[in-house]
Amino acid sequence: MSPIREVLARIYVESLDAALPLYQRLAGDAPTRRFGFRDVELAWVGPFLLVAGTPAALAPLRNRAATVLADDLDAVATTIISAGGALIEGPGESPNGTRLIAEHPDGTVFEYLHIAP
Repeated sequence: MSPIREVLARIYVESLDAALPLYQRLAGDAPTRRFGFRDVELAWVGPFLLVAGTPAALAPLRNRAATVLADDLDAVATTIISAGGALIEGPGESPNGTRLIAEHPDGTVFEYLHIAP
């Protein structure tokens, strides 16, 4: 079962093959869909869209990652740390619930947020 509930975040990576294992673990049973578009390769797995290509191909497409809603912050933190990532801040309380800021091994930074039902 995936600890992630919502959001399709765009992540820019050097290699889909190197980056996918972490995102597949985070997305649980979600299927992985790989495809190409123009000069980039993409992989859609759960709430993540990974984009790989040359710097010139990626430059006009870059933007920042978003907040990801999660059902289990402990599972998220464990998965990220076990893959070589790091917790930057939290977990701690925020106006909207419990959150943590984490850097994935590929350098992408996300805010993960758990909102109690």
